[in-house]
Amino acid sequence: MSEPRRVSAVTDDALGTLDTVGLVAAIQGGEVGVREVVEAGVARVRSVADDLGAMAYTAYDRALVESRDPRGGFFAGVPTVVKDNCAVAGMPTREGTDAWVPRVERADGDFARMYLATGLVPLGKSQLSEFGFSATAEHPRLGPVRSPWSLDHPAGASSAGSAALVASGALTIAHANDGGGSIRIPAAVNGLVGLKPTRGRLAQDKTLREMPVRIVSDGVITRSVRDTAAFFREAEHVYRALSLRPVGDITRPGRKRLRIAVNTTGAGVGATPEVSALTLETAALLEDLGHHVEEVAAPVPPGFRDDFLLYWSSLALVLVRTGRRQHGRSWDPSRLDHLTHGLARHAAHRLHRLPGAIRRLRRSTALLAQHHASYDVTLTPTLGAVTPRLGHLDPTQSYETVIERLVEWVSFTPLQNATGDPAISLPLATSAEGLPVGMMFGAAAGHEAVLLELAYELEEARPFPVLGR
Repeated sequence: MSEPRRVSAVTDDALGTLDTVGLVAAIQGGEVGVREVVEAGVARVRSVADDLGAMAYTAYDRALVESRDPRGGFFAGVPTVVKDNCAVAGMPTREGTDAWVPRVERADGDFARMYLATGLVPLGKSQLSEFGFSATAEHPRLGPVRSPWSLDHPAGASSAGSAALVASGALTIAHANDGGGSIRIPAAVNGLVGLKPTRGRLAQDKTLREMPVRIVSDGVITRSVRDTAAFFREAEHVYRALSLRPVGDITRPGRKRLRIAVNTTGAGVGATPEVSALTLETAALLEDLGHHVEEVAAPVPPGFRDDFLLYWSSLALVLVRTGRRQHGRSWDPSRLDHLTHGLARHAAHRLHRLPGAIRRLRRSTALLAQHHASYDVTLTPTLGAVTPRLGHLDPTQSYETVIERLVEWVSFTPLQNATGDPAISLPLATSAEGLPVGMMFGAAAGHEAVLLELAYELEEARPFPVLGR
C-alpha cells in the first residue's frame, strides 16, 4: 500500500508547533508579536491553499491591518477563519455553492459577533459542501476540500475547510458548525477535537434560531482539548446561555468515574468491522482508566433515520424554492449539485409526512434524556466506516447513489442534532490505511464539562496524532 500524500504547513515561524492556548501565552509573554503571528498565519494558509482547497474567501490584507490594533479578548491576535455559511461584515457568504453572485455582508451575524469578540482575527472564510448538505465538500466547479492527512481523501464536511486548515497546522483554531455532524465528522477525518455543544449554548444567527427543529450548533475545531475548553470558557464571557449550567474553566481530567454506554449500531446502519473493533478498543481503554463500561442497544428512536432525512431534505426544498427571492436575479438553480436537487425532490414527494417527522424529532430529546439518566456518557464511533476516497460521495453522481452512501457513513452523529445534546469527537484511533478515526462521546444537555474532563483524560492516556511533528 502506497504512503498517503500528506501536507503540513508547520514551519519555523511565530506559530511554531504551539496550540491556541500556547500561542496566547507566547503573545502575552512578549515572545511573539501579534503582527508576526498573523503574518505567519497568512503565509501558512497560502502555502497549503492550492493543495487543500480550504478557503472560500480570503481577507489577508484586512487581517494584517487588524493585527496593528487587534480587538480585546483572551484570543487577541490569534488568526482564524469563519465557515462560509456565517455572516461576517465586509465578506460575502457563498454557502459552498456558485448558484448566485453573493453580496458583501453589511454586518456580522450573531455568532460571528460573539466569536470575534474573543479576540480572534479572521483571515477569511472556509469552504464547505453545498449548503452543508453533504458529508464531504466535493463541488463540481469549486473543487474538493482535501484532508492534509491524505490528499486522496476528503476533509469531511461540511466544516471541511476549517478542519483541513487546523489539521495542516496552518491555523490553531477555526469556526465550524454542525447540523448533522459537521463539527464532529471533519474532526474525526482530520484527527482533531470537535465538540458540538448543547443547543442554545452559543449565540446563533437568526435563520438557525428560527428552524422548526434547531439542529445546527456552532463551535470550533482544534488540535487540543485545552483549546476547545478555553474557547467555551471565553465564549461564555461574551454570551451566557442562562438556561444552561455554565461550562466554566475546565483545565484537567475529572476525578469521578463515569457510567459509560457503548454501541456500534447507529441509526439502523452499524459500523464496519474495522471501526467496531477500534471502538471496542477505546471502550477497553476507558475500563482500564476505571470507568464502568457497558455495551447497550443504540438509544435511537424508531424511524429516526427516515425522519431526520425528511427534515434534512426539507431544508433543501426551502432553499431551492426561495432561492430567487433570497439571492435576486443572479440565482441559477441549474448550478446546484445533484444532492441538493435530490434532497429537494425527496422532501417534495413526502411533505405530508413532515409534521409527524418534526414531532418525533422533537420527542427524541426526552427519549435520550431517559438514556442519560442511567449513563453519564455514550461512546460510539463518530462515523460508521473509515474515510472513503475522493469521488465516493461526489455530488455529480445520482442522488440515489450518494444518499445511500451518506446514510451508511453518517449514521451516528445526527441523533444529537435532533436532541440538542452535546457530543465530542476525539482522534483516538487510526485506520489500517494510517488515517485518523474519531471516537464520539455524547452526554446529557448542559454537560459539556463532563465531556471535556473525559477528553482531557483520554488525551493524556492516548496522545492525539499531529501532522508536522
